[in-house]
Amino acid sequence: MSAEGGTKAIVAALAANLGIAVSKFVAFVFTGSSSMLAESIHSVADSGNQGLLLIGRKRSERRRTPQHPFGYGRERYFYAFVVAVVLFTVGAAFSLYEGIHKISDPHKVESPAWAFGVLSAAIVMEIFSFRTAIVESNRVRGDKSWVQFIRRSKAPELPVVLLEDLGALVGLILALLGVTMAVVTGDGVWDGVGTVAIGVLLALIAIILALETKSLLIGEGADPEVEGRIVAALESVDEVARVIHIRTQYVGPEEMLIAAKIAVDHDDTAAEVARGIDAAEAKIRAQFPEARLIYLEPAIDHADLKSTEQTATSS
Repeated sequence: MSAEGGTKAIVAALAANLGIAVSKFVAFVFTGSSSMLAESIHSVADSGNQGLLLIGRKRSERRRTPQHPFGYGRERYFYAFVVAVVLFTVGAAFSLYEGIHKISDPHKVESPAWAFGVLSAAIVMEIFSFRTAIVESNRVRGDKSWVQFIRRSKAPELPVVLLEDLGALVGLILALLGVTMAVVTGDGVWDGVGTVAIGVLLALIAIILALETKSLLIGEGADPEVEGRIVAALESVDEVARVIHIRTQYVGPEEMLIAAKIAVDHDDTAAEVARGIDAAEAKIRAQFPEARLIYLEPAIDHADLKSTEQTATSS
């Protein structure tokens, strides 16, 4: 994922959410709608989340230190996980509390025109933000489905913005439905129902984000298809008989660690083995620019040695 594309999507979402948050608070003051208040808090939380993602990107660029020899790339995963926590605690929990309170003590929605106007404008702004996230994601998504892209992406920013924007759009529609039903029926309970629905939606999105970013924080390896291509690149070098085993892990969205034990011929000299390792590293880096850390351990191919000994004994 390009850093420029991810930053563009974050900035677009931040600008949209700040404008939407202000307009929703104004509408809440005039209407007293709990759906509008829940959506206001939702937009404030989203704005803070975009700020957290920008902080994570900036902090991940720090140089590696003796204490952190692999750098700070995983800071982006940490801040993405914090986003999930904020979305759940601030957005979902508050919406559920406010919705349940409104259902138990309903009030008529005042000046509904404000709510309808602000929600309609917010939907337009949110569509702009969502469209930007989709365009930037399509640049790096390839032939993956949207579910695969969100689950397999090693850079957290675009999946986070995509899910947040999707949640914001659906939340706005739920708020619009809740306010509409409350106005049409004259029963403020519907406003509370819309608020609870928003809370449930935010909780689901927060859980999805938490699970995905937790996996990245723990340490994800390359996809099986990518790992297979790495093995093929290693074994295409003349001095490498085969790959005995391989381990990969992303230590940052654009930085992958590769550790492999490679079998070499027992007759190869140290110079030949070293030349083979250099050639193997060059091939991997040519195909996978994100492979910044490569550690190859040569070992005698015991299977080949045993075969040779058996041949010598029989002859």
